[in-house]
Amino acid sequence: MKNRIITISREFGSGGRTIGKMTAETLGIPCYDQELIEKLSEDSGFTEDYIREQDESSAHKGWFANAFSGRSLNGVSNQDYLWIIQRSIILELAARESCVIVGRCADYILKDAADCLKVFIHAGFDKRAQRIVSLYGETDVPTQKRLADKDKRRAAYYQFYTDTQWGLARNYHVTLDSGVLGIEQCSSLISGLY
Repeated sequence: MKNRIITISREFGSGGRTIGKMTAETLGIPCYDQELIEKLSEDSGFTEDYIREQDESSAHKGWFANAFSGRSLNGVSNQDYLWIIQRSIILELAARESCVIVGRCADYILKDAADCLKVFIHAGFDKRAQRIVSLYGETDVPTQKRLADKDKRRAAYYQFYTDTQWGLARNYHVTLDSGVLGIEQCSSLISGLY
């Protein structure tokens, strides 16, 4: 029997990571999020801090600019190298066990390779703003800009590596508004669909 995978894509501040972890706990299967960064570090030789700086939500000069800088003579950047390793890790996880995978374009990577329930979590601006301030605190950057910048980088990363629009409902099996439904109800609905 093929392993069953749940992929969680999410807007920043929507609680997608928390929903993924709760769902995995309810179902008794592993959830991969931070663990993917640890595995990427192990397999690539890059530090976890470097991977976080280069990842889909990098706050530095802009993700898109990073994607085109620092290419080797064969045209491969460190970002491309990390994508190749990340893709391999996600495919290995899906082949090995049923699990929940948060972010990292797992929905796209596994579209033809696994029995996959693709979920997108979103919420209204006010709910997401409250959540990021309560979890991460205030910063010098206004909350609205933090939300917009992070989602913009996620969308650019997703578009660059998948040639698909991030967050578009038809690219997922289920889209849930965690601001209306709540974190627990979203997790319960996803678990029920598993």
